[in-house]
Amino acid sequence: MTPVRAAGGVVWRPGGDAAEVCLIHRARYDDWTLPKGKLEPGEHPLAAAVREVGEETDLRGIPQVRLKTVSYTMRDGLPKTVEYWSMRGFSDAGTAVAGEVDSVCWLPTTAAARRLTYDHDVRVLAEFATLPPVTAVLTVVRHAQAGKRGTWSGPDEARPLDASGVAQARAVAPLQALTAPRRLLSASPRRCIQTLDPLAALMDLPIEIDSSFDEPVPGQDPDENALAAAARLAELAAGGVPVAVCSQGKVLPDALARLAGAEDPEPYTTPKGGAWLLAFNGDRLVAADPLWKAEPRER
Repeated sequence: MTPVRAAGGVVWRPGGDAAEVCLIHRARYDDWTLPKGKLEPGEHPLAAAVREVGEETDLRGIPQVRLKTVSYTMRDGLPKTVEYWSMRGFSDAGTAVAGEVDSVCWLPTTAAARRLTYDHDVRVLAEFATLPPVTAVLTVVRHAQAGKRGTWSGPDEARPLDASGVAQARAVAPLQALTAPRRLLSASPRRCIQTLDPLAALMDLPIEIDSSFDEPVPGQDPDENALAAAARLAELAAGGVPVAVCSQGKVLPDALARLAGAEDPEPYTTPKGGAWLLAFNGDRLVAADPLWKAEPRER
């Protein structure tokens, strides 16, 4: 039986000595749980998680770290999977918008774990509690489809997105916009700039050219190139401002592996139009979530 797919968030805000998290109460079930809800047809789970948090808590949640995916059987006997992200909550939770939610509360994580009705929610919250504080979130996208290099007669720097690439750029932009970026940085090629165009329109921001994210040129050491890109991402994260970046396929795997302290760049291979959600504590990478994968990850 195909599981019902849902998504939600552990929404937090700074408390006195520690973070407080947001719980909802549903009168229909008389339970305390984490905000979550079903995916709409064709909806990316991250978009669904942010939407459901907004509907159930009246909060704007900025996604940070992907948490557990949990599976359980609902009261009607149907299987269900729920994907979760930690989110920084903005504005004050008041009367929730969703009709089934009648109360919202903020509690420190230990007290919240005692209040929660379901063990699977407690496990998600326990994972959140192990995370270091997230001080910045970046999104990084590889430029979208731009045809084949051999069929373009002009300079490669000027090669534009093709129709598929334009569609990819339009599809990934709303996901990047969920992090509320305040700067947009692109590698030099035209196809990279065009990949950020839909996001620039959504956020009403200019696109800044940053050659730190360009592929190595002939004679340039690829390792030094990757090191420079990784250092630039860490520098941007240390500034504490959300940033969206577009780079290239010969840069991202090695740069992300360096940030993660990994020897093998293969897990960071990024398809054209694919994106990553990167969470940082200062200049240290906390987590990297591949946004092009919409399938649940069981852990």
